[in-house]
Amino acid sequence: MTPVPPEPVTVDARKAISRPWLTQSWLDLTFIHWAVEPRLVAPLLPRGAVPDTLHGITYVGLIAFRMHRVGWFGLPGMPYLGSFPETNVRLYSVDEHGRRGVVFRSLDASRLLPVVVGRAVFGLPYEWARMAIRRKGDLVRYTSSRRWPGPRGAYSRITVRVGEPVDEATELEHFLTARWGLHNAFLGRTGYVPNDHPRWPLHRATLLQCDQDLVGTAGLPVPLGEPVSVLYSPGVPVRFGVAGRPAGIATP
Repeated sequence: MTPVPPEPVTVDARKAISRPWLTQSWLDLTFIHWAVEPRLVAPLLPRGAVPDTLHGITYVGLIAFRMHRVGWFGLPGMPYLGSFPETNVRLYSVDEHGRRGVVFRSLDASRLLPVVVGRAVFGLPYEWARMAIRRKGDLVRYTSSRRWPGPRGAYSRITVRVGEPVDEATELEHFLTARWGLHNAFLGRTGYVPNDHPRWPLHRATLLQCDQDLVGTAGLPVPLGEPVSVLYSPGVPVRFGVAGRPAGIATP
């Protein structure tokens, strides 16, 4: 099929999800991003997706946050099993239908059951890790050490100072945060899962520490140099819809 031009970057979801099958909240998020040449990450994307770019550049994201009360099919979110720290490494993608999204290269989480379910049922690269999030005043610290399946001991230690609210996000900040779906390869096909949530309440943030090897163990070229963007958000409630038609075709 002839590829469709990428949909516009919009600060609100293009389509509201009326009947979510999965709900959760993402809280105390820190977004760290590095610029990278698209050709370096293109082989890491699932079939049918290519790097999404802004002025010819794409990005690698390291996102640390607290997952809160994951719920299924309209049921109340789970307070223990559905609440845990998570840190993911992600890339930015667009498919043949013009749908912009993210591709997760790794998702470290501190609850074993969600990790097993995420890997077995959805084919997502979840990793079980020992993790903590601590906040004191305007300082937020995230720590993680991988347990299973590995590489065991892969880690991150991130500390940020939260700054002033963002009154008007830049073009780049919209591009990196206004993402309304994910691409994921599973059972030989690349699917797209949409989501919606309120607009991000963003803050500028100062990166005080970023000692980690998660980006390298996720297959990305390192070192990436200094981050081009560091942001913080207190968080948003999120809803996921039914997966859309596959991006690309079945793999052999």
